[in-house]
Amino acid sequence: MRQSFYQFLMTLRNPNDHGEVANFAHNAFLDHGFPKQESDFDALSNYLELNGNYLPSMSIFDKAYAQYQAHENVGGHSHG
Repeated sequence: MRQSFYQFLMTLRNPNDHGEVANFAHNAFLDHGFPKQESDFDALSNYLELNGNYLPSMSIFDKAYAQYQAHENVGGHSHG
């Protein structure tokens, strides 16, 4: 079963990693309104543009989402 973007993002949380994506993961964890079941790029992007004041740049989300897609496509080659 596909994991949501949030579930994938939580695997990137690392208190010893102060990189942009790890910081995003930690802040998303603290964001109780984060759409935890959502996997759609546009829906997540819209949420973060309105609520992601902890995200210094949307390019960090883009990078994390690209990692999510790569991770999800390891098991199969379905697109969509």
